[in-house]
Amino acid sequence: METKQIGVIGGGTMGAGIAQVAAQAGCKVVVVDMAEAVLEKAQKQLEQVLLKRVEKQQMLASDAEALQQRIVWTTRMTDLAASDCVIEAIVENIAVKQKVFQELETIVSDTCVLATNTSSLSVTSIASACSHPQRVLGIHFFNPAPLMALVEIVPALQSDVEIVSATKSMIDSWGKKTVLAKDTPGFIVNRLARPFYSEAIRIYEEGMASMEAIDEAMRRIGGFKMGPFELMDLIGHDVNYTVTETVWQSFYFDPRYTPSFVQKRLVEAKWLGRKTGRGFYKYEDGQTIREAVTCSDETLQLIANRILVMLMNEAAHGLYLGVASKEDIELAMTKGVNYPKGLLHWADEWGIDVCVAQLDALYNRYREDRYRCSVLLRDMVGKTFFN
Repeated sequence: METKQIGVIGGGTMGAGIAQVAAQAGCKVVVVDMAEAVLEKAQKQLEQVLLKRVEKQQMLASDAEALQQRIVWTTRMTDLAASDCVIEAIVENIAVKQKVFQELETIVSDTCVLATNTSSLSVTSIASACSHPQRVLGIHFFNPAPLMALVEIVPALQSDVEIVSATKSMIDSWGKKTVLAKDTPGFIVNRLARPFYSEAIRIYEEGMASMEAIDEAMRRIGGFKMGPFELMDLIGHDVNYTVTETVWQSFYFDPRYTPSFVQKRLVEAKWLGRKTGRGFYKYEDGQTIREAVTCSDETLQLIANRILVMLMNEAAHGLYLGVASKEDIELAMTKGVNYPKGLLHWADEWGIDVCVAQLDALYNRYREDRYRCSVLLRDMVGKTFFN
């Protein structure tokens, strides 16, 4: 089989990561970025990453050298001409992406697949800017791309089914776990994960518990590797808040996805998390400054239950609306954001009736649509998602 040439537009963290993944799979890769400095930084970082792998005897020096030789770093879009597939990984701005795709069509062959790595924008809208929209789809990697196993494959409304199938097989051959997601805001992961952040902030806003206690509840009782506040600080509030706001606006301001003023103020203050030394927490000399957790075990359990049931409800609602199959929903959340369990399996363990009762209790207390129980979850009482 002939070695494929993969084009990547954008030399930032995500673009460089995708380039590394494709090169590791034996593909020729052309990375395009308009800024020479960005390309130089990406190239040096890749060299350092591979050097560490060689030092740890995780790969041979000759293989590291060969991998780097397969990647071309350039500022010229025309160098993408021979590509079999081009993956765009630039700023999350629909107009900018559409313009790039229009330019791409004048450069690549008619058989070249055009893909966007967007995390929450409409793939269908991006495809609509093209003369041949049937070859456009979403290939959404997670950061860091070389380490995260999951890739969401997102067909546009116009996408050719054979192109989607062939592209999914190609990404599978790169050693990734692919899931098929409907072109709806946030796709699978960024949609279903919203309550992990938003409900945690809501609990904090209500004064029910401190950030430290909420993080502790999700680590100790939920089994998550990181709590929501420390994870938001790691992701960066400029990124996390923007995704929340985009999903909320895209769903016509559905209260399920309403952003938080607390997080918005952090963005406005440029307290973006670890990368700026301050977010929800302060960071000094690489250490997180935390207050002691003083909550009772009972309160920690209530916190964990509330966030978890909101996550389960969102997963059930996503399944109800055909965002993805139940198998792909479970795979996406365990491989994409490292959840300790699939949310639908988790609901089965709790008992669907327990989930519905907890959601109804929240709705009866707050009378807000954010707490409305999914129709599917209510219909599933007495049943299970999986045998």
